[in-house]
Amino acid sequence: MNIWKKTLGFIVVAGIILSVTGCTTTEKKTTSNDEKNRSSVAAIKKRGEINIAVFGDLSPYGYLDATGKNQGYDIYLANQIGQDLGVKVNYVIVNAEERVDALKANKVDLVLANFTRTPEREKVIDFANPYMKVAIGVASLKDSVITKASQLKNKKVIVNKGTTAEAYFTKKQSDVTLEKYESKTQQFQALKDGRADAIADDNSYLYAWVKENPNFEVGIKELGDISTINPGVKKGNQSLLNWTNKELEKLGKAGFFEKAYNATLKDFFGSDITAKDIVLEGKLK
Repeated sequence: MNIWKKTLGFIVVAGIILSVTGCTTTEKKTTSNDEKNRSSVAAIKKRGEINIAVFGDLSPYGYLDATGKNQGYDIYLANQIGQDLGVKVNYVIVNAEERVDALKANKVDLVLANFTRTPEREKVIDFANPYMKVAIGVASLKDSVITKASQLKNKKVIVNKGTTAEAYFTKKQSDVTLEKYESKTQQFQALKDGRADAIADDNSYLYAWVKENPNFEVGIKELGDISTINPGVKKGNQSLLNWTNKELEKLGKAGFFEKAYNATLKDFFGSDITAKDIVLEGKLK
């Protein structure tokens, strides 16, 4: 009888040891994964800096002013994110087609470069909640303005590589000849030089661009589906994704995005566009 008691006692003790060992192993594994994630919230706070991808030539969303300082709507949001994380913001200038690769290669922790959420992109990166809505617009010379998609048949249309506009025309309207450019600066200069009949891009900043270039007009205000602009994070980076979602919801409830609109976009758009046409205040995706 004593032998069985001793044996039973040994089994119970062994089970406890194995259970504790298993928990310790799991904890170590979780800790190890966090340490390997260079873009986790803990890692960002530890180094005191967050790397955020932005545009450098897309006024009024992300651009460099005359002194070389980052300015714009996305910058306004990025500064608030850095402040609430308690870290410095390091801006990394990217082109449209570089945004996904910058995340995958760990060059940046977060993308705030006017990033439209699409099913194709969601396969390779994660998107946080939206903070702006957008659709594809088409701008052309005011003297011969294009107002219908059918008018684009057999015409040359400028797009920025890696954008939803490029994807739309490739899939939906193959009778259009696409003139593709690497940067926003290049594409808008090409339009002014008369190298194409029109330009297709996000309507929100085409509205701003034609204000500064009154010879042109956004004749087609919406083409395709209404989309959202969302922060992008590396696939599987749950730590930063969760934090960013909570941050956007908190800022939305506080009316932050209308404030950001008034500070950075209102003067560019004028009275034709209002904050409610552009921003989303803390709405879930």
